[in-house]
Amino acid sequence: MATYMRNVFLVSSGMSSRSLHRLMGKRTFKELQYRVMCTSGTEEPRKLDIPQFNDPQVQAILKRITGLDLEKVFRPAREKHGRSSYKLVSEKKLKELQIEAEEKAKVRLEMPPVVAERKPIHKIFARNPELRGLDSSKLVFTDISFGLRDRDRLIVVRDPDGTLRMANWEERDRITQVYKPRPRRQIEVPKLFEEGQLPVLFSEERHEMVLDAACTQFEPDAADFIRVHHRVYEDLDQTTKYDLLRSTRHFGGMAYYLAKQRRIDGLLVDIIQRYLITDAEDLIILYHMMHPQCKSAQETKEKQLKGLELIKTYINCDSSQTGKLELVLQSYENEQADSTTDEATSMS
Repeated sequence: MATYMRNVFLVSSGMSSRSLHRLMGKRTFKELQYRVMCTSGTEEPRKLDIPQFNDPQVQAILKRITGLDLEKVFRPAREKHGRSSYKLVSEKKLKELQIEAEEKAKVRLEMPPVVAERKPIHKIFARNPELRGLDSSKLVFTDISFGLRDRDRLIVVRDPDGTLRMANWEERDRITQVYKPRPRRQIEVPKLFEEGQLPVLFSEERHEMVLDAACTQFEPDAADFIRVHHRVYEDLDQTTKYDLLRSTRHFGGMAYYLAKQRRIDGLLVDIIQRYLITDAEDLIILYHMMHPQCKSAQETKEKQLKGLELIKTYINCDSSQTGKLELVLQSYENEQADSTTDEATSMS
């Protein structure tokens, strides 16, 4: 950081009460804490016409289209070269193990939350120009009492120019990590999240790793959390490598983002090419939920359309890649027709 920040403990700090009072100004710590205890620094959620990410119906759709590939969910993070072990089990026991594995997989596929970006903190308590030059570095006063939530913990900064203010989010995250460290989270933001480093990781198809690291390093409403997620989604949409996130906890967030941005066509092409027609239908239903005034949503509601008719209505009314979608859908229908003919021939 540009300016060194000195942490001042408010419990057993070793400072005299007169020195601490001088640094803090006339306002006592309890007065400041009372004024900000009910302020989390986050915007109140606005009531929107579109369903939110945590809406039960949205969550149900996203979980269905995410898929459940057990081999991908439980793949080892690193390859271990060792002796393989095999067990002989009964068919009943095998089914029990499969059910157990599916339940564990569902836990691993729990999606990170999607929330609005937190509101910047610009709370100033006092300006004391008589303290200008008292110290060349910022002084950070932190309440390290036990039992407080991180959002309720009072962190106050005295700037070198004498301004006494609430710590901004960047400062709060670093100081909180000092006093209440979270596993694998670093005090300084790792270089891998810099804009210059992301394209390198994308070229190596490490999108999932970047998203996992972002979930560890940042809070869900942090600007960097949202920025990194959007950058990953944008790259996957441009390169059509959606399958990298299929059967991971991040696929649902990508689908929600693309539906919200009215850009589901690329993902829809990928889904139909894999013959996942029910997933294609679900994705369009999600699109209609988020954009109920679009032409295909109105026509679908009026005619109670389902299945292929719903998909064709979206392609004709709202798609920006009509030709490409018509081609892949026609390929699917031809494949289905050939399969039906082969079955009828074999039966006769």
